[in-house]
Amino acid sequence: MAEEKIVFPSSGKSSWPELVFVKSSVAVHWIERDRPDVKPVVLLAGSPVTEDLRPNRVRIFVNMNDRVVEVPRTG
Repeated sequence: MAEEKIVFPSSGKSSWPELVFVKSSVAVHWIERDRPDVKPVVLLAGSPVTEDLRPNRVRIFVNMNDRVVEVPRTG
């Protein structure tokens, strides 16, 4: 079994308020450009999620029209 690599936050951004209302594909690209050390995850708003915090994850919550509806943040 491969060991999971723990990545600590870089000195980069930890939230992207400018991405609210944009398409998810644009948000993913933007976040990957700003922080190549994090993994963006697109989820439908209201989806159940785990409560664990991961500094290398950014959840992007979208509506049925694939528009970001919450500020994406690391964790």
